[in-house]
Amino acid sequence: MSNSKRETRTALLFVSPWIIGFLVFLAYPLSASIYYSFCNYSVLKAPVWVGMANYRNLVQDDVFRTTLVNTLIYALMSLPVGMAVAIGLAMMLNAKIKGQTIYRTIFYVPSLVPGVPLAVLWLWVFNGKQGIINAVLQPLLDHVASALSIVGFHGHLNAPQWLSDAAWAKPALVIMSAWGAGNAMLIYLAGLQDVPQPLYEAADLDGAGWWSKTWNVTLPMLSPVILFNGIMGIIGALQVFTIPYIMFPGGSPARSTYFYAMYLYDNAFVYLKMGYACAMGWIMFAITVILTVAAHKLSDRYVHYGGS
Repeated sequence: MSNSKRETRTALLFVSPWIIGFLVFLAYPLSASIYYSFCNYSVLKAPVWVGMANYRNLVQDDVFRTTLVNTLIYALMSLPVGMAVAIGLAMMLNAKIKGQTIYRTIFYVPSLVPGVPLAVLWLWVFNGKQGIINAVLQPLLDHVASALSIVGFHGHLNAPQWLSDAAWAKPALVIMSAWGAGNAMLIYLAGLQDVPQPLYEAADLDGAGWWSKTWNVTLPMLSPVILFNGIMGIIGALQVFTIPYIMFPGGSPARSTYFYAMYLYDNAFVYLKMGYACAMGWIMFAITVILTVAAHKLSDRYVHYGGS
């Protein structure tokens, strides 16, 4: 056996665990899900080919439309809020202050908390009667109501019922997502380290203030990182599942928190409509690809790289 063949065989031997893992855990499931999306498949019985029936039924499914709208609304709310919080924290933690490492660790730790205990914790925090948020918010609202009584307002301002009011359920989840912005914050912080200091010095010579430097220097130089975190945020928001599934069983109240991934899970493992769930999965994949491509198209105009 020649040296080249022996080297090829050795290389294939070393890489074979990855190849086997890729074929078994990624390539086969993806291929099978495409096939099952065109089948009536309950897992317990052999799949029956039904063509485009699953996709046609999804278009006519009111619950499917509700979950899709809920997911898109949540993404539109949580993505800008999360990015703003992460960028703001990164800029504050980039300042040269005493105890900088400790502060960075404190703000990063919440992102390490697993989803289930995090949901249980926030169930208590958002409790309408004993929750810490309303315990702080209600006295403030009482003071505001007292101040408004001077101009003729004699009503009572109540703190939101975060867990039982459909109008406040999604904002509660948005607050939770912003609280766990530590991963994105860390990436923004790394991006801030690469902003050339001569740009700030030139801005200082031109008499630029803090906001002018932020808008004209920091954000443009940070735009590639913003693009990356934005795309990752889109993917994460469209797949939101664990926390709302624990906090709002069945998408309560009034299905306002019944998200796409929750309905997909219920179809696959509760109703045993695996073919239907596979069709939902590929529709979400298409939506994700479209939004990602749109973000890249916008990046041609708004994202500035170091040499451009």
